[in-house]
Amino acid sequence: MPSFKIFDIAGSGLSAQSVRLNTVASNLANADSVSGDPGSVYKARHPVFKAVHAALAATQGAAQSGPVVQVAGIVESHAAPTVRHDPGNPLADAQGNVYAPNVNVIEEMTDMISASRSYQNNVEVMNTAKDLMLATLKLGQ
Repeated sequence: MPSFKIFDIAGSGLSAQSVRLNTVASNLANADSVSGDPGSVYKARHPVFKAVHAALAATQGAAQSGPVVQVAGIVESHAAPTVRHDPGNPLADAQGNVYAPNVNVIEEMTDMISASRSYQNNVEVMNTAKDLMLATLKLGQ
């Protein structure tokens, strides 16, 4: 039944925003971590979404035949780590430097608010569709 496709679309949006919220939480949790080696410092992660059209999903043999939002992958930031001079830190290198991830907490919080609002919007779409379907069923009474 085509009227139920809205639940597939909104559900895939919920799933995608959940991944986005998890990556933001991971970035915020590791924002203050330090390392003695610039190569092993935490790198911020960001999900990449793609919209899959109904015809394309059907040719790829996807379980859902309608248009959906998918997480294409999670990419790591290539930003250089922040160097801090902290010779008293046990992780400091020979020059007394420690390396912190280049995670902008303000940008991450903004991304978290945006993902949370998008999640709420998808929930509201599902609730509205449910209410409209129930109202349609009541028309026959």
